[in-house]
Amino acid sequence: METKITDRIIAGAKQLSFSPTGKENIDQGERIFSALAGGWLLYKSLKNLGKHPLLGFQGAAAAGLLLYRGATGVCPLYDRLSIDHSDIRAISITEDIVVNASKDKVYSFWRDLSNLPKFMTHLKSVEELDAGVSLWSANTPGGLFDLDWNAEITREEEGEYLGWQSLSGSMIDNAGKVEFRDSLNGLGTEIHIEIEYFAPAGSLGRGVASLFNGLFEKMIREDIQRFKVYTEEADFKAYAGINL
Repeated sequence: METKITDRIIAGAKQLSFSPTGKENIDQGERIFSALAGGWLLYKSLKNLGKHPLLGFQGAAAAGLLLYRGATGVCPLYDRLSIDHSDIRAISITEDIVVNASKDKVYSFWRDLSNLPKFMTHLKSVEELDAGVSLWSANTPGGLFDLDWNAEITREEEGEYLGWQSLSGSMIDNAGKVEFRDSLNGLGTEIHIEIEYFAPAGSLGRGVASLFNGLFEKMIREDIQRFKVYTEEADFKAYAGINL
């Protein structure tokens, strides 16, 4: 049963006329990544067919597109937008928010990096390995795979500034900084946040980034804004010692 479905998905993907020219628009590294991701997603989708048929077929369809991408070297989206892999840009986000909590409490919460996944859904976990190095794990849109990398604190000013960047050789490069200032009314905290994700050198790195750039950026922006809501919840109030 699963074999027949797999064959139909792959055959259907190959028959779709995504590219009028048939010209390859992704490189070898990106093709390899697409094939691996498609195979993994297809396996997971077929396992879900019995429990969740709709989700199973949707996942299988997405897997078929990834397998098509890997098999042919043609990305339908790139083709429609007339772009190639060299056009992929880094995700660079700058946001300013104001929260109703003291600067010291907000800084202390951010400095404990393991707290970040509590409101940042794009992060699966952040584990501090020692005083300056931490292990980060990110969720990708659709849950295709996890991204893991080590990062180090690059600059720290108590109560004022926190900066970090991924270590050399990471699968995805990440850097960020957060600045904390008392709000004008003195009752809250102004937070300036800059976060960047970009593919490391090499075609495989570009392949990773190309699959989720737009969705990943949207997730991060929503996560930053979510912190304003999180500071009003019981979990943060308890952490900050605010009376409920």
